[in-house]
Amino acid sequence: MTRYRALAVGIMVAVPLWAGFAVGQSKPSCDQMKASAPQKVEGRVVRVDTAGGKVAVAAADGKTHEFQASKETLEDLKVGDKIQANLRSLPAC
Repeated sequence: MTRYRALAVGIMVAVPLWAGFAVGQSKPSCDQMKASAPQKVEGRVVRVDTAGGKVAVAAADGKTHEFQASKETLEDLKVGDKIQANLRSLPAC
């Protein structure tokens, strides 16, 4: 019986600790998002979302950046195109 009690106590201690780590992770703040927003990205188009008005560009450093774009711009883009994207305004928070 002692072995089962030790197992039960171990589970009761481990589960809240494990769940606490997941709750402790936070989203980046608005200032952090603005600081990490690139001003200019050169790379290849990996996704075009005409309904959402966004284009995703994979940069040479391996990061993928998403930009808002006009409907006219998105009509001319296709996956695999090599482009240079400039950030006109910072993300709204």
